[in-house]
Amino acid sequence: MSAHKKTPPSLVFAGPDGSIYDHPDLLMLCSRGDELTLPRPDEFIPLPEESEFFLLPGRRAMGLNPETGQVEVLEETAVAAFVTPAYTLTAHPAFEKEADAPVLPLFAYGAVGFAEDRFWVCAKRVDEDTRQVFCGIPRERIENGARGLLAAMPENRLVRHLTHCALTYGCPAAKNLALGRYEAPLPTSRACNARCVGCISQQPEDSGFPATQCRIAFTPTAGEVSEIMLHHASREKRPILSFGQGCEGEPLTEAALIAESTARYRAKGGPGTVNVNTNASLPATIPDLARAGVSSIRVSLNSARKDPYEAYYRPHGYAFEDVLESIAAAHAEGLFVSLNLLFFPGFTDGEAELEALTGLVRSRGVNFIQLRNLNLDPDLYRNLTRPFDPGPTMGFLNFRKRLKKACPELGFGYFNPYVER
Repeated sequence: MSAHKKTPPSLVFAGPDGSIYDHPDLLMLCSRGDELTLPRPDEFIPLPEESEFFLLPGRRAMGLNPETGQVEVLEETAVAAFVTPAYTLTAHPAFEKEADAPVLPLFAYGAVGFAEDRFWVCAKRVDEDTRQVFCGIPRERIENGARGLLAAMPENRLVRHLTHCALTYGCPAAKNLALGRYEAPLPTSRACNARCVGCISQQPEDSGFPATQCRIAFTPTAGEVSEIMLHHASREKRPILSFGQGCEGEPLTEAALIAESTARYRAKGGPGTVNVNTNASLPATIPDLARAGVSSIRVSLNSARKDPYEAYYRPHGYAFEDVLESIAAAHAEGLFVSLNLLFFPGFTDGEAELEALTGLVRSRGVNFIQLRNLNLDPDLYRNLTRPFDPGPTMGFLNFRKRLKKACPELGFGYFNPYVER
């Protein structure tokens, strides 16, 4: 569903008290990279349930006057939408940034407007899975599930960590573990060999924004990990067990622990998908993981080109070439390979980016792309990637269409798919 072409969305802004208003005269504008434009009719949708509004401090709302054709800047604060999982943003909000504007926290900022008595956002649904939809599920049920986990595994430190994540941070993966459904998170690693600009679990004091989660403070044992795996599989018919979570570093730095935990799980008849979300920095670890019973890996990328990749991930002790080698090794071992593509409108959909990504998919045996949003202040990422021209941009829908045409066997989604080896 999309807004009627005769009723394009109006600009929305926030008043001094934080209330959100739609402007009676100005139309919504959006940005893609350095481009400022009206949203395309096919790229915005009704704001999905469980999305959130963000006020953008130090950023003045701006819209288009359809009578004069001029862009007008308000004194009031700009507004963005953080869309619920399973949706990918197609544009960022348009605003005029003040000199003393703070760096925005680690979220994804979608352009939002108002028309036909509802809010609209520049985004498209990319996965029909309802894995992280919690409307209609009372908090009491999640709390009861967390207490049940603690009662079933009272000595398990990883259970205590994850129930805290579910109840304190509202982590969707941890909440699903408490509910005994879908995908279970299995953080293991305290260390990381990258210094991602948008890392959500560790930030230097001078970054200008805090990490949104606390990194795990201990290394669980293989017994603790496999106990959770078996417990979750006893409750979910199609279990997905995932190493590599937002509250940890790089899981391949604990590859031996992951392999031992997985081997224990499989030895006891553990079914389903064992997945590793990774930066794919250590290709030598892949064969042992495959032999232990890992089913799939998901490799995080902001770009299939070396320079923008390394500018964002800032690797320590590995390089982009190691990522490519890991993907090829996983394919050779029969693992299902997904890319966790951190999509940024106005950069990822550039011609040079598409060409590089197409080449990577074809040459390395990639099966699936998860179209995720890059959670970062848009201006920060634009400044970071400005030296690396992405070429002319085509918009999210054309990007996905052309990639699918070039790689017909490639699957698309948002979540880790259920696969069996």
